[in-house]
Amino acid sequence: MSNKYLYLWVDFFTIIFPLVLSFLPINPVYKKCRAIVPALLLPGALFLIWDVWFTSMGVWGFNPRYVVGVYMYNLPLEEVLFFVCIPGACIFTYEAINFFFKKEVWEKYQRPISLALCALCIILIFTQYDKAYPALTFIGLLVALIFVQWIWKPAFLGRFYLAYAFIVIPFLLVNGILTGTGLDEPIVWYNNDENLGIRIATIPVEDVFYGMLLVLLNISLFEFFQKKSVKTNS
Repeated sequence: MSNKYLYLWVDFFTIIFPLVLSFLPINPVYKKCRAIVPALLLPGALFLIWDVWFTSMGVWGFNPRYVVGVYMYNLPLEEVLFFVCIPGACIFTYEAINFFFKKEVWEKYQRPISLALCALCIILIFTQYDKAYPALTFIGLLVALIFVQWIWKPAFLGRFYLAYAFIVIPFLLVNGILTGTGLDEPIVWYNNDENLGIRIATIPVEDVFYGMLLVLLNISLFEFFQKKSVKTNS
């Protein structure tokens, strides 16, 4: 049985609890909205362009059974909201982890992790260059990691890796629903000719790194705009 509100419910339940918790006096994340809003919108715009392109190419697509039927170009409304709801929840999680882990727990690991990820990206770019999803995902992640780790050199990258270790579990749960776990058909379908063909249950393995790229851009811009806001107010 179809449920045209299912994708909308996924977006809603992903963001509602972090949003409510962001107003708790113990850690009022909502007060950082001047940094949060551009950190969501700028990567969101970039990823929506990517999304429109891949949808038009047939790399992935959306099941009309599970969307309300409102489209922006070739993307359902729910997919557009995805790039606000999921990153918004991730930024809250990042801030919650920063609140509970005051020390730079993973600072000494950030360079080795970045090196390992860059090596993986290079291998997959050269071996899977003819497949759209891994090719663009790993090129994007490689460029982002090189810039953040070796050009910008911020102090937060270790905290990002720690946060993503927590984030990846709910991220996979959400993507599991979107790719058909427990459903008759997936909400979002993927063309296996354009990906590695390796799945975590129903989820293409590339989603882990696509999510990492998205959240890395969100967190990087969040940190950038936070520092800018502090300098402006000082």
